[in-house]
Amino acid sequence: MTPDPLVASLRQAAQAVPGSKIGQIFEYGRDKPGLIPMWFGESDVPTPDFIKRAAEDALAQGLTKYSDKRGVTPLRDALSEYLSGLYGVTIGEDRIRAAASGMSAIMIALQMLVEPGKNVVFITPLWPNASAATRILGGEVREVQLDVNQHHEHVLDLDKLFAAFDDNTVALFVASPSNPTGWTLREPKMRAILEECRRRGIWVIADEVYARLCYDRHVAPSFLEIADPEDRVIAINSFSKTWCMTGWRLGWAVVPASIGRVFEKVTEFNTSGATTFVQWAGVAAVKGGEPFLEEQKRICQANRDRIQARLGQLPRVRLAKAPASFYAWFSVEGEPDSMALAKRLVDEAGVGLAPGAAFGAGGEGHLRLCFASAPETVERALDRLIPALR
Repeated sequence: MTPDPLVASLRQAAQAVPGSKIGQIFEYGRDKPGLIPMWFGESDVPTPDFIKRAAEDALAQGLTKYSDKRGVTPLRDALSEYLSGLYGVTIGEDRIRAAASGMSAIMIALQMLVEPGKNVVFITPLWPNASAATRILGGEVREVQLDVNQHHEHVLDLDKLFAAFDDNTVALFVASPSNPTGWTLREPKMRAILEECRRRGIWVIADEVYARLCYDRHVAPSFLEIADPEDRVIAINSFSKTWCMTGWRLGWAVVPASIGRVFEKVTEFNTSGATTFVQWAGVAAVKGGEPFLEEQKRICQANRDRIQARLGQLPRVRLAKAPASFYAWFSVEGEPDSMALAKRLVDEAGVGLAPGAAFGAGGEGHLRLCFASAPETVERALDRLIPALR
């Protein structure tokens, strides 16, 4: 086939970045009547009314102009209080920057660090967007795959991780708790990683979007608990998962205060700042969202246990109980092609799951099921999946 001359004129890095395999399975199955979609990382619960009312009030007050590129002061103050209380350390508002989604905050962090000839190390399997953004920017992606123990649990080998670093490594990207596995970095290894990155002058980009969806403790361990304010640590978070605000596109980053101005400058050339009235919805979520969060966490944990009890008992299924996040990550004996299996489950079971091949090294041969749904939806999905996976 003759290359399209317009496509050929684009940057090679943009042309070469792989398309989303989650998007591919969505395109394949989205028009199937009666399909139960569990392929995206999104709850079927609507955004709480008190959050929607805060946005409505902001609109009624005319808060529709450009905002401070740092984020509106009430949001930064609310996040400062929230994070300081969560982690028991002072996180000043001068370190907090709002962003037009968690992914926007990740892109800004990468734009500050990545250039051709430099590399970013990623712990995989991992949600693909950050590594794709690195490639688009011309950087090299280095993947360090989590090991799997005899209980099908994920384990990080620090020697293997540190061996991936070299003089051109500008950042380590750590998602903990992880999407898709739920793997969570515990404090001893977190401290060892921080010390090694300090020694080598490597930045840590910590994706902590699922920190509150941790089932054995109130909140997952965070680099914010152990890092000095001026350490090379950028902690990314989002309103999407915690408060069911995926479509609102609002996130934040905690950065060293000394780089705040650069973050603002790069923000200006990306989005000019997060949407103003949405930030007021964020204030309401942070200040009043704890009861809602705890209820959603309870439902997700029950769904996780339900999946473990039913799907995990099938002879061909290998499934570890996720310590965090809202995903079941499993393999099926005799099914090495995750996209082929995902398509078969769309066709035969009417359930949409994400293929593991979407999540980088260590992902192929697995499927990801998002269980942030009503319990009855999870039960219906299991009723359909189990006969197809026996």
